[in-house]
Amino acid sequence: MSTPVGSRPALAWVVNISVILLVALWTLPTFGILVSSLRDKDQLAVSGWWTALTSSERNLVARAAPPENATLEGSRYVLTGNVFEGGSGEVTGFGISSRDPSAFAVGEEAELRGGATLTVEANGDYTVAYAGQPEPGRGQRIFVSSVEPPKFTTANYENVLFSEGLGKSFINTMTVTIPATVIPILIAAYAAYALAWMEFPGRALLLAAIVGLLVVPLQMSLIPLLRLYNTVGIGKSFIGIWLAHTGFGLPLAIYLLRNYMAGLPREIIESARVDGASDFEIFRKIILPLSFPALASFAIFQFLWVWNDLLVATVFLGNNEEQLVLTGRLRELLGSRGGNWEILTASAFVAIVVPILVFFAMQRYLVRGLLAGSVKGG
Repeated sequence: MSTPVGSRPALAWVVNISVILLVALWTLPTFGILVSSLRDKDQLAVSGWWTALTSSERNLVARAAPPENATLEGSRYVLTGNVFEGGSGEVTGFGISSRDPSAFAVGEEAELRGGATLTVEANGDYTVAYAGQPEPGRGQRIFVSSVEPPKFTTANYENVLFSEGLGKSFINTMTVTIPATVIPILIAAYAAYALAWMEFPGRALLLAAIVGLLVVPLQMSLIPLLRLYNTVGIGKSFIGIWLAHTGFGLPLAIYLLRNYMAGLPREIIESARVDGASDFEIFRKIILPLSFPALASFAIFQFLWVWNDLLVATVFLGNNEEQLVLTGRLRELLGSRGGNWEILTASAFVAIVVPILVFFAMQRYLVRGLLAGSVKGG
């Protein structure tokens, strides 16, 4: 393809194709989770989301009505019903044992104990016929192989959104996330300005120590920090988790903001000092307005990290019903075995609503903040 400046190089096509592939790799799993969250839980358990628009094969177990409900028709007592119990599907075979759920063809008679017979039609209607008046007892179990049409439902979201305690957990998460995002930004902004534009002994060593803290796993400090909090009386409290997230987020925040502020034009800072401005005035009136893209970038990262956190919240808040965060509530709703896929997929989208709103509200500053300092102003 030709352009005003000549033919487009092959590298441009490689870049474009790579970007498309990366976007697909990120969006395809998310789309799959969305489709899964709207599927019927029984179909979701036996087939992948890519089969959502096709009929699915399924083995199910139904139980006929109790024998005493049989009505006399001619010389036999008969029970009727439908194996789908108000649902829909097409029976491909049935049986009276779990070992062979398709032992009999549709419409074929299966012999039961006591001379009774069982017949199942393609639409799921069954007929149990007794030679004489049956004795009271449990209904006959019917094993069915069926093909069901695609089913979509909002019941998964209703189960998650209206679960007990979800509203309280949402408020707890907001209570944790907002201060844990604002506090480290305030502290890091002051520290970054000092490391970028103020001369004092040991500045290089302090910066090296901050960079070194970036590679320290936070898991190493959870238990010692919790013991310290319990000693001073702030264990299992919101103050404790605010301070914990602040400490864990400060090294990255200071590093990012310092690099951005160091790349700002020196002439502006020097002119302000010549005019008699103090460091605090330079920081408040010049540095902060120019550093807003970097501040917004870190705010996005910190908000997403704290909002989706479960480990730190479990350690510093516990599983108290009054202090349980959203991720903890959804974990309790999912259960210990983690087999409820319909709850897991719906919970994923419920949990990302607020982070998505925050991201789109501040995304225009994200790239500017991440690329800050790559080109130094003149």
